[in-house]
Amino acid sequence: MIMEGKITFNELRKIKDSLPDGSIRKIANEFDITEETVRNYFGGANYTNGVAVGIHMEPGPNGGIVLLDDVAILERAKEILHDEKS
Repeated sequence: MIMEGKITFNELRKIKDSLPDGSIRKIANEFDITEETVRNYFGGANYTNGVAVGIHMEPGPNGGIVLLDDVAILERAKEILHDEKS
């Protein structure tokens, strides 16, 4: 099931920057995508080694609003952060 979501760009980057070492690789392996594609999901722009992943940017406060076509990667990142705190 695909779920759309909204988040500010700054919040999205904060989640990415808070992930423990190796998390990008772990997420990439779990979703069978490249690490650069995961980085693109979190606001990167390397389309040589990664692909676009359904994020749409709108100008606004806190870096703007990011519309996500699918929140699965974001939810997995949040799970990793939660597990790290436990």
